[in-house]
Amino acid sequence: MSDNPLAYEDAKSKGILWGFGSLLCVVLIIMLVLGEWWSREPEQFSVQDEAIERMNVTHTDQMPIGYVYANTLAHIADVILFKSGGYLSNDVAPPGLFCDNIQNFEYGALVMLRDGTTALRNHFARDQSQSAEDPDLARAEPYFYYERNSWALPSTESEYVKGIEALHAYMVRLQNPSSTSKAAQFHSRADNLWQYTEVVIKRLGGLSTRLAASTDKFSGATHGDPSNPVDINMPTIGQTPWMEIDNVFYEARGSCWALLHILKAIKHDFSDILLDKRAMNTLDNMIQALENALSPTLSPVVLNGDGFGIFANYSLAMANYIARANAAALDLRDVMNRG
Repeated sequence: MSDNPLAYEDAKSKGILWGFGSLLCVVLIIMLVLGEWWSREPEQFSVQDEAIERMNVTHTDQMPIGYVYANTLAHIADVILFKSGGYLSNDVAPPGLFCDNIQNFEYGALVMLRDGTTALRNHFARDQSQSAEDPDLARAEPYFYYERNSWALPSTESEYVKGIEALHAYMVRLQNPSSTSKAAQFHSRADNLWQYTEVVIKRLGGLSTRLAASTDKFSGATHGDPSNPVDINMPTIGQTPWMEIDNVFYEARGSCWALLHILKAIKHDFSDILLDKRAMNTLDNMIQALENALSPTLSPVVLNGDGFGIFANYSLAMANYIARANAAALDLRDVMNRG
């Protein structure tokens, strides 16, 4: 060992720095790997298989109309909460804090989940406007409207779990109309589906407009006409900031993912009215457009090319698929509104 104390201290300091640097690199690598894993979008699932699996849990073989729809809403919430990495929108520490893409995906899916639950409470589970609302659905809906980024007590996850449990309670009463509790109702009527489709049209139209605003060429098309006094005070949509393009894109992905499963559940529970109105093909067109919108992305970043350049524009491609789904929703609304 060297007799020079300065050389010894210098070597000791370098060893501490190397050790600290190595530990920091390991932590960063773990954070990157976890962040990549947690940012993966959830897989699509079979709404009928999940309903059958839930029936096996409750030890019953009866699947009434509306069971698949209610179970789909509950399973969407379950996937949002318990996917890889769990629910990330309320994370306050890395790596979840920096996984903004999957957080926007969660928000898009949550909006569709809220719309679907509201439709179930206000329309599907009521036979007329002045009938009493279902008590379990009256409890379930407010839980899903709890703030999405609360990490303190009560946490977002705990409130959403209560909403899932309330949906399950409604499903149990839907299965057992002869039980001591009041029987649950589900009315698969054309007017009910028409009212829900109206909401879907507005959601898809808003997403399509925001996605198209990724370039200045398309965002300018939403401005009012200055020569028209009525259009002067209309709100305008400017070009989406460069740092927010991926946020809008993944919010749209989450919305399409949740709405795709809700529509598949509607296809099952509203099959009689869809066949009677000859609207099954229209609903299939909506489902196909949403499936295309969820095609895997080949780039690690959201590309934002312009026009016919060498780079794609993911936002415009997504806007095209959502616009096609919106057009089919307009047709479905018109068909359901006819006598």
